[in-house]
Amino acid sequence: MTATIDQSVTAAAAQKPRLARFARPLLGLVLPLSLALFWEIAVHMGLSNGRLVPPPSVIFKTFADLAATGELQEHAAATLWRIGWGFLFGVLAGTVLGAVAGYSALIYRLVDPTLQGLRAVPSIAWVPLFILWFGIFEASKIILIAVGVFFPVYLGVMGAVLSVDRKIVEVGRAFRLSGFAMIRRILLPAVLPAYVLSLRAGLGLGWMFVLAAEFLGASSGLGFLLIDGQQLGKPAQIVAAIVAFAILGKLSDWLIVLLSAPFLRWEDVVARR
Repeated sequence: MTATIDQSVTAAAAQKPRLARFARPLLGLVLPLSLALFWEIAVHMGLSNGRLVPPPSVIFKTFADLAATGELQEHAAATLWRIGWGFLFGVLAGTVLGAVAGYSALIYRLVDPTLQGLRAVPSIAWVPLFILWFGIFEASKIILIAVGVFFPVYLGVMGAVLSVDRKIVEVGRAFRLSGFAMIRRILLPAVLPAYVLSLRAGLGLGWMFVLAAEFLGASSGLGFLLIDGQQLGKPAQIVAAIVAFAILGKLSDWLIVLLSAPFLRWEDVVARR
């Protein structure tokens, strides 16, 4: 009898973390769903006509219509393709240059002042120059997104390398670790948490830059869908495009968090959310 009770308690204790793991992400839906429900009720009660800011039911119908015609999938795929390539090139350039600038004081003094100045240039200012250089096709859009991704990744990697604790490096030298072992066992774990944050920041800025890229010279993409809604006077289509940006942006950020989680389990942090 006692053994049966112990097994039940153990099973309940094991099931509780599993339920909590699935329940935590659902908490993030409480605020947007509550706001959507509030606005739907407000329009239904006549507190607003819902013309300029359509209620969720109208936006959902717009989503369904766009999905039925295939437009939503086509525009979302075009935007994701640009984001994917721009993110890849921006991450590669930012990681390499950030690591080199963080490791070498000479390279840091040589390139960092220029990059900090270029970082302050608004995204839209690059558009006409890139169109002149690379044309109005995909190359200019991907490079513009890569520029947006580059700066957060560069700053994150450089800052992480510069902030590596000297004591842990000296411990590695005391244990006579080789250069590769020093990087794998000392430097990479020390840099990785900040690197993941810089990837997330770079991805978020990449989503902002893709909108600037699609505003000019694009015939597909969620940015084009947004502008098309503005020109045709369709506020529901505009809001639907904004919601699509938010959903895809959140999913891509969640993917980075999910892929990086196994490499960050060693962290001894105050609270694991």
